[in-house]
Amino acid sequence: MAWYRNHYECYRCGETWEDEWSCACDEECPSCGARHASPIGSDDLTFIIEEEVHCFVVSKSADEANHHPDYREVIRFLSKDFAEAYIRAEPADSLV
Repeated sequence: MAWYRNHYECYRCGETWEDEWSCACDEECPSCGARHASPIGSDDLTFIIEEEVHCFVVSKSADEANHHPDYREVIRFLSKDFAEAYIRAEPADSLV
């Protein structure tokens, strides 16, 4: 399942905040309570790369993810460049 870090700015009070979710959904401002604030931007976190000893691990948010990404290892590479190339190679829904 896709996973995003959404960036918000309140239309009423100007408060900025971030929230992670499986879509770019509207949120309530944590400062003033204004409802239906839409994201002003999002970072795709469906895949992440973590450095371990002598390798870079590519993990993907599980298809069953609901309230948390529940990352699962997909593949390991010896270089970060290869790991990034792997993620760019195919659309997220076609990779393991």
